[in-house]
Amino acid sequence: MVEAYKKESNPMMRRPVVLPELVAFMRERQAQLTGELAQLQAFARAQNIPVIPHETVVYFQFLLGLLRPKKILEVGTAIGFSTLLLADSCPNAEITTLERYEEMLIFARKNLSARKNIHLIEGEAAETLEQLTEPFDFIFMDSAKTQYVKFLPRLLALLSADGVLIIDDVFQAGDILQALTEIPRRERNIIKGLNALFDAVFDNPHLQATLVPLGDGLLMIRKK
Repeated sequence: MVEAYKKESNPMMRRPVVLPELVAFMRERQAQLTGELAQLQAFARAQNIPVIPHETVVYFQFLLGLLRPKKILEVGTAIGFSTLLLADSCPNAEITTLERYEEMLIFARKNLSARKNIHLIEGEAAETLEQLTEPFDFIFMDSAKTQYVKFLPRLLALLSADGVLIIDDVFQAGDILQALTEIPRRERNIIKGLNALFDAVFDNPHLQATLVPLGDGLLMIRKK
């Protein structure tokens, strides 16, 4: 068992915001992964490591086939599952991915080492984001939810004029709708951070955004 993700962790993975029967249908009926990605997906499930669920995988494959980005940034590599999905969906793209946790980096280094178009940057995203200068056509953020709103200005600065920013896991299994007094104290900063993110995005007249109820919720953003 990977130490960071014990059996009792990741409760949001078991609290879908869509009917469980529909979630099961989306995960079972749509085309399944094969090869390296399928093996990594199975490993993540066995180790209880949170990776994007299959309905989001298929959506990304479809979306990236339309967008065809040339420069991709990922904030939160984990074991490299979504990174490899991005690489396989956009074989001609250059991908930069950021990760800070050593336990995840052990897997990411191994899983991504053979891919010449993937650049893994290790360290705190608050610092490594400042090192980046080039615009990115597609940015995917799947990291600490309390940091989302803090990273948003920098990510928007790095986003190309026609680029798309996607932020993962923004519903907190529906807890964003609850009053803070009804939320366990250990999770209140997450809810505060997510609601601050919604305010920063939806109240910004220069941004166009939409919520997609896949997985634990996707927030998609582009500049007007």
